[in-house]
Amino acid sequence: MASKSYPAGTGGSWIVVVSAGVAAGLQVWKVPPALPFLRHDLSLSLVQAGTLLGIVQLAGMLGGLAVSLLAELIGERRCLSGGLVLLFLGSGGGGFAGSTAPLLASRAVEGAGFILVAVTGPGLIRRTAPPDRFTTAMGFWGAYQGISTFAGLVVGALVLQVVSWRVWWWGMAVVALAPLPWVLARVPRDDAGGARGAAAALVRIGRTVRAPAPWTAGLVFACYTLPWMAVVGFLPTVYRDGGMTGSLPGVLSAVVGAVNAVGSITTAALLKRGLAVRAVIVPAFAVMAGTSLPAFAVDWHGVPSGTTWQFLCVVAFSLTGGAIPATLLRMIGGLTPTGGSAPATMGLIQQLFNAGSFVGPTVAAWLAARTGGWHSTWWITCACAATGAVLSLGLRGGTGAESAGSAKSAMSGVVPGDGRGDRCGGDRRRAGRVRP
Repeated sequence: MASKSYPAGTGGSWIVVVSAGVAAGLQVWKVPPALPFLRHDLSLSLVQAGTLLGIVQLAGMLGGLAVSLLAELIGERRCLSGGLVLLFLGSGGGGFAGSTAPLLASRAVEGAGFILVAVTGPGLIRRTAPPDRFTTAMGFWGAYQGISTFAGLVVGALVLQVVSWRVWWWGMAVVALAPLPWVLARVPRDDAGGARGAAAALVRIGRTVRAPAPWTAGLVFACYTLPWMAVVGFLPTVYRDGGMTGSLPGVLSAVVGAVNAVGSITTAALLKRGLAVRAVIVPAFAVMAGTSLPAFAVDWHGVPSGTTWQFLCVVAFSLTGGAIPATLLRMIGGLTPTGGSAPATMGLIQQLFNAGSFVGPTVAAWLAARTGGWHSTWWITCACAATGAVLSLGLRGGTGAESAGSAKSAMSGVVPGDGRGDRCGGDRRRAGRVRP
């Protein structure tokens, strides 16, 4: 896709893009506080509830690369706008569902909208954020899920005390469409690549798919998002099963989601100051495993302040986990092979990311049903953390500032490895090969 030189005064457009990401993320996190009402109204089983949580990720699991090609052809702004419209239609239609099947279908439509926003967001940010704000902007993009988790769980817990889940769905449809006028007014127009652009884009995407680095990063991302979605997605249900009532389960779960955003934004600031990326991911996985073990393996019933200690463990789990997406997003430029496509790298990573988000809640629900409780959740978190830590050893190191700089140049149209404005170009000539 031909890149435009955008006019001055659009530097704040990245805030618009992040707001669209938050609106999209809210469609994912409107479900957890509504699960008890959905299970009662539509007679959902626990496994069906887990599928409902994860199916919104299905389109992303299958179509991340297709979206990257679409963005090359019609433009990222158009894709983002179309994604918001699909989210509106999916949520609005879901409010009319009278059984499980129509509700799942509406969630699949929402999933298509979500992936359009999720894949094109980083590209729009790098094209509109000023160079001195790029790391900060990407840090907020890495935090949009945590922000939407907090907002969705808190507001959902309160609103669902006074309205039905159907009204909640229709309200979220309005929220999904709300950023669209702002996007159309503030985010600069983009060019379409046409037929010749499609051929060139396919070549770049093919080179990206054949390189090992994007696959490795995507699998690391999946090892983070699978357990995080498994834990946070069912947390309101876990607390309700433990005897909590009212809005408290939703509020506590929202705090857990919010600290994930704090972890992501804080990590972005540390990376901007030169923290080595290899010093982040493995320790983050280790802490996630170490805190999830006492949170779920220990029986806190009857222990003085047991609920508080369990809550603090889950908070530490989510806070530390936020460092992983913040770090991986900064490495996208360095992960793109010579002659490859940075949007395709993001699309491939997003596919694997969404695969983890889709599988996580379903597996957690299946384990809980098989073992008779949520105490087996630590099997998922520890296995994924160990796998992610090992895989991350194959990712290229360097400082966060270097990774951000290479990402900015690679995603701005400079061919990786050509030496023009890319301080890591020499390493990238080894098409996609990464080293610790």
